[in-house]
Amino acid sequence: MEPLYGKIRPYAWGSRQAIAAIQGRPVPSDGPEAELWLGAHDGAPSDLPGRSLPQAIAADPAGLLGDAVVTEFGVRLPYLFKLLAADAPLSIQAHPDAVRAAEANAAGHPSYSDPYHKPELLVAVGEFEGLCGFRDPAASADLLESLGIDQLKPVVVALRTGSAEQRLRGAVELVMSWPVEDRAELVAAVARADPFAAELAAHYPGDVGVVVALLLNRVRLGADDAVWMPAGNLHAYLRGVGMEIMAASDNVLRGGLTPKRVDVPELLRVLRFEVLPDPVVRPVPVAPGVLTWPVPVREFALYKATVSGTPVVLPADGPRIVFCLRGVVDLGPLDLAGGQAALVGAGEPAVTCRGDGVVFQADTALHRP
Repeated sequence: MEPLYGKIRPYAWGSRQAIAAIQGRPVPSDGPEAELWLGAHDGAPSDLPGRSLPQAIAADPAGLLGDAVVTEFGVRLPYLFKLLAADAPLSIQAHPDAVRAAEANAAGHPSYSDPYHKPELLVAVGEFEGLCGFRDPAASADLLESLGIDQLKPVVVALRTGSAEQRLRGAVELVMSWPVEDRAELVAAVARADPFAAELAAHYPGDVGVVVALLLNRVRLGADDAVWMPAGNLHAYLRGVGMEIMAASDNVLRGGLTPKRVDVPELLRVLRFEVLPDPVVRPVPVAPGVLTWPVPVREFALYKATVSGTPVVLPADGPRIVFCLRGVVDLGPLDLAGGQAALVGAGEPAVTCRGDGVVFQADTALHRP
């Protein structure tokens, strides 16, 4: 077990309070702090004492990752673990499945940075708001019709015509292909008519993602609630702090609420045009003091341990990253305070937590039932 030092990503939508406060640094921070990355991804690899995590993995893949991980995923940590803090809406986005990611990356597609898929799980550590998956197109049609905006009539018709997939695809294609010269007028009209759209348009004026957002489930999470975002799920975070774990990939196809590149044809190719009736994943107790959120992937699993006097034992299923959210927790070889992390190699025993605090553990799911 060794201390692990993550990297902070200063994206514009980040908080100047949350991550600094968790790490015990002065608040507000000098600039926005959006994500603390804990992992070996090339975008911002974490460090160990005297070397980077990728260097340590390359030097001893079997010892750190374990033979099962190396056999299935190669010499790489298959997940990326993050503390995320959003003070403003992130882009509406989706991620490709494994087949498309490998195919497009091999072909040099400009929207792909690596050959891996990026399913995600985000667990709220307090109140959190986001958009996750398409809601019933009939409900979206009713909402858009109630705004009384003539320009949206073709979208309303699309939302009422055909199967659920045809309705959603038709509406999204219409909005995403809206003439550039007419977008500002449309978004302004929608913002005048809908308070939620007005909030989004204040951050992204003239962005048709404001209209696309009205087709999605608006989700309000409490602490320990989660959202699961498989391949093709259109989603966006709006505000709040959460622990996020994903397959180790940075493939993002944006659909709006962003100044960055929006690749409409590729986004439409990977989207799953299906209704997601209940996007919230509830925690499941797996041991005294330990919660998890089961999702159907093998790259990662996430656990939360609440420690208060009685020792709590975390599961062990491969290379692990343990992160302390608050308090001080004794892991045996190391004590972690708020905002600190440790790497536990695959061959090491299960971690026993003592003290008073809350930790999250990222792990693989190779042996989960």
